[in-house]
Amino acid sequence: MKFSLSFFAGTCLVLLVLKVPAQNVAVASPDKQLKVTVSVAGGRPVYSVTYGDKTMLENSPLGLKTNEGDFSTGMKYLNSSEEAVNKTYSQEKIKKSQIRYVASKLTCTFGNAQDKKINIVFQVSNNDIAFRYELPAWGERLSCVVEREITGYKFPAVTTTFLSGMMSPMSGFARTAPSYESGYQADAPLTRTNRNGAGWVFPGLFRIGNDGWVLLSETGVSSLYCGSHLSEYKDSLYTVEYPDLKTNNGFGSTGAALALPGVTPWRTITAGSDLKPIVETNITFDVVEPLYAASRQYKYGRGTWSWIVWQDNSMNYEDQQKYIDLAAAMKYEYILMDALWDTKIGKDKMRELIRYAASKGVSVFLWYNSNGPVNDAPQGPRNKMYTAIERKKEMKWLQEAGVKGLKIDFFGGDKQETMRLYEDILSDANDYGLMIVFHGTTLPRGWERMYPNYAGSEAVVASEMLIFSQGVREAEAFNATLHPFIRNAVGSMEFGGVLLNKFLVRSNEGRNKRLTTDGFQLATAVLFQNPVQMFGLTPNNLTDVASFEIDFMKAVPTTWDETRYIDGYPGKYSIIARLHQNQWYVAGVNAGKESLKLTLSLPMLAGRKVHLYNDGADKSTYTREIEVNRSGKVDIEIQASGGFVIK
Repeated sequence: MKFSLSFFAGTCLVLLVLKVPAQNVAVASPDKQLKVTVSVAGGRPVYSVTYGDKTMLENSPLGLKTNEGDFSTGMKYLNSSEEAVNKTYSQEKIKKSQIRYVASKLTCTFGNAQDKKINIVFQVSNNDIAFRYELPAWGERLSCVVEREITGYKFPAVTTTFLSGMMSPMSGFARTAPSYESGYQADAPLTRTNRNGAGWVFPGLFRIGNDGWVLLSETGVSSLYCGSHLSEYKDSLYTVEYPDLKTNNGFGSTGAALALPGVTPWRTITAGSDLKPIVETNITFDVVEPLYAASRQYKYGRGTWSWIVWQDNSMNYEDQQKYIDLAAAMKYEYILMDALWDTKIGKDKMRELIRYAASKGVSVFLWYNSNGPVNDAPQGPRNKMYTAIERKKEMKWLQEAGVKGLKIDFFGGDKQETMRLYEDILSDANDYGLMIVFHGTTLPRGWERMYPNYAGSEAVVASEMLIFSQGVREAEAFNATLHPFIRNAVGSMEFGGVLLNKFLVRSNEGRNKRLTTDGFQLATAVLFQNPVQMFGLTPNNLTDVASFEIDFMKAVPTTWDETRYIDGYPGKYSIIARLHQNQWYVAGVNAGKESLKLTLSLPMLAGRKVHLYNDGADKSTYTREIEVNRSGKVDIEIQASGGFVIK
């Protein structure tokens, strides 16, 4: 048989092409420990993550599907560029007040089967990765709909999970879910499924066997995109999933409408050999910027609120006066007057209460129902926050009356429609000098930095459930040990805690017995971070709680200059340190059934005398002065369901 030279040339060319490996490009953190490798395998872009010599994520998919083309298959790597990122910024209301962010930035350009281009941008700092998709204008096409995201996370098989389930759409109280209020299971297998099949909320924590830890979340979600969550574990990975179409009473799309050029939110990955970078990460804020200027200097601080223990019946003029007096006695900046004030007190009498509070040096937060057509929550004020016209009229009255902030409740879902409502409320409120706390809500995604008047979100099984549920009371210590590593690691958490009644009812007797110690409660004032803290104290606590506990609560701050991981394991115990000006607070809680003896390393307190607040073996709380030795070591014993603070 005869063969032509051209045949051999063609055959060799084919063989040469088949041997060409997939294009790889990598970027490493400034300290070279964290590395992302990006490649194309069979026309599909993938990435992997290592920390040191350990694999944190195996090859995981990248890509989007839009109404203008598929950017997940048939993809070609075109080129990449790398540059350094170095910025500093100040932020009063997060874990650290002065931040320097240094990262390596890799921009990879890919083309799809129709030769439309897309960029995937990675920024890799020490222990943190943020990446997003950047969509250019394609010729005359200046808008598109992102229908689905292919982004995935493939963990090594040894991985265990710490995840909270996404709630079923239009479920829960008055069809207000999902509102990020499901519990966690510690060290669950990768194969664990959410009982309703709805996936898992951000953030999610993963232990990679003995090799390290990974925290997943997202940031930079504004009115220009939907929020997302993790899918169920399928085909050996989790993927980014957009909101269920059934949320918002079925109203609104489940993707994102983008003007072009446009960008997606940042996907964030925090990785390390231990839990220190998980607790101390600021990546949620490092890659976003303020969206508008503050209309005034917002003041953060502490507050009282009657509803948490005294409930709906306390929403009357006389009881609110008592809580104003409590706030004044505690030298707190605020009182929150919760649901039903509009009908049980009314605007005219509310003006009197606001003036009375001002005479005591106390400012007022008022509760509102977010409303709209998406749930059945009956509490008022209703129909004041959903539309711009009513919202601005109400906010004008609030500004004239002297109100300083709002707590807005009952949001359900993460559709772009709902993200637009959050942003519209925040933007309008800033025009009237109002701070905003969201309740019954989604995870904040960089909002502390993006919105100057944002003052926190619930998005957790918070203190109200301690009133309503025996199961939550029994799990209080367990849940508290999780939050610094998961929920509170990525955003402010408006928990509404520090309950010093022995029984969580107005009479302080008979039912709803608190199962944690006073030392535990004091510790959570430091352990849980939110710039405005509405504490669950009651007027009787001024006389029925030890005076040193009340003195501690009078002095505890709500803003911090630094946060450090000291020790802990999610679901077992948690110890962190926070700095306010020149004062360190070290706080810890124990979820175990036995007391826990530890030797802590506290170099910032070496050789200093400090105040210890702790529980004795009989669970009674005491305080005494101790000295930290010159090596910074101190022995501590934490009682079961107990806690301590070193100040």
